[in-house]
Parts: sequence; structure tokens; C-alpha cells
Amino acid sequence: MTINWFPGHMAKTRRQIGESLKLVDAVIEIRDARIVKSSANPQIDEICKDKPRVILLNKSDLAEDKVTKQWIEKLTTDTVKPLAVNCITGQGLKSIKITLDELLKQKHDRQRKKGLVNIVTRVMVVGIPNVGKSSFINKLGKNNITKTGDRPGVTKSKQWVRTTLGIELMDTPGVLWPRFEDETVGLNLAFTGAVKDEVIDIEELALRLVERLQINNAQRLMERYKLTEIMENPLDNLDNIAKKRGAVISGGNIDYNRVAVMLLDEFRGGKLGPISLERVKED
Repeated sequence: MTINWFPGHMAKTRRQIGESLKLVDAVIEIRDARIVKSSANPQIDEICKDKPRVILLNKSDLAEDKVTKQWIEKLTTDTVKPLAVNCITGQGLKSIKITLDELLKQKHDRQRKKGLVNIVTRVMVVGIPNVGKSSFINKLGKNNITKTGDRPGVTKSKQWVRTTLGIELMDTPGVLWPRFEDETVGLNLAFTGAVKDEVIDIEELALRLVERLQINNAQRLMERYKLTEIMENPLDNLDNIAKKRGAVISGGNIDYNRVAVMLLDEFRGGKLGPISLERVKED
């Protein structure tokens, strides 16, 4: 399944991030806790270099706690600190200020020695589309300064947002790379809604999701859709799900578009329960 989406404004965003780093003290990178690796732009490490960074594993309520904790352990370094959060409810966001202060302690100590009293931490917020950047900024800003939506690519330009935590946030548009060399990465992004449904075949995508879930999360499928068994052929499972939900048209044929939309919406909304599509590989 080929997935290729790269709006022109994203190339400009990469340049903006590199040029704007000198204006900020740290970077907050937002990823999807269900697909921690796939939702990381591979260029961010290179662009940010040694700039202190907090990685927010957003939508952590939709991921498996044990897996998320393993990712946090793996990603933690002297300059990078991951946190499990939910940018809609605010869960975990209070730890951001403490974490930034720890990362920037030496810099803040130098500023205090120079006589600075009211230190404002300036942070750039980055992430691929639809991982929750706008929701995060709105939550910390206590208002709807930025436009939000459940469709990728909503934010279009750079802007500053003040928060009550003594932090100023620089928002940037979402970033994706031109092509997905690893099909699994592209599928993970499509499963979670980081790629526009309009540019992919959602019927095939739903089939691929069933194929993935029947291997690692068969019980979730059976419980949600009241299936008596999981078949070896994912198409048979998709057909059974469609029949259970009444996605059948005249002649007893399956309405694949309808069942695909339903399945993807319910997975993305956490109706199947917490599911992590990526796990930390053991050495």
C-alpha cells in the first residue's frame, strides 16, 4: 500500500524550525503514544541537535501503559525527557514546567547570577500533523488561540502563545517527510489519522488494520465486535465485523466503505481499548 503525502508548506516548516531554534531555550516535541517511533519526524534529532527537548507522548490514554513506560525509559537522555500526557484532558501537563526547569537549570542559574529575576522560558513546539499540537497549546494557553481540528495540517503559520506557567510557546506547522520508505511507518500514521484519509484507500487501510490487530490484539476485536472467533484471513474478519454492525447492502454484499469508516473511527477514538501499535524492540 503506497502512502505519500507532502504538502509544499512542510518543506518551508523544516527551514523555519532550524532558523527559529536560536530564539528558544528548549523544544517540546509531540508524538502519538500509540506509534512513538512512526510519529517522530526523523529530521528532528538532526535539526535540534543538543537543544534541550521534552517529548510528549500524547494520547497516552489510548496506548498501553506498560509499553509507554518502556518507550519513556528508552528515549530518556541527559537532554531529552519524555512524558506521557493527554493534551485534551491535561493529564501529565503539569510536569512540563518541572521537567523544563531541570533541563535548563544551568542556564537559569547563569541568568540569575546576572541579576535576572523573572525568567521566562521560551519553547518551540514541533510535531507531525494531528498529534495534538494545537490542543496542547490551547490547554496551556487556557484559550483557543490556535485553530484545532481532527484533520491533519490545520496549523499553517508560526505564532507565539503565552501561558500561566512562565513559558512562552512558539507554534509551528506540522512536519512530515516526502515519502515513507518503510511501509509500516506509513500505515501506522494512516491508522492513527496523521495522514489525510482523502489521499489513501480507506477500505484497504481498514483491512490492513484488521490484519495488524488480529495478530496482537485479537481479544480486543472479539470483545468490541462480539466475534466468536478470529479467522486467519483478515478479510473474513472484516466481513464479520461488517455483518455485526449492519454494514450490509442489498443482496447481502458488504458495504466496505461504511465498515472501513466505522472501524477506523472507533480505533482512533479508543473504542477498542488502549492499543500500542509499536513496541520497544529488545536488544
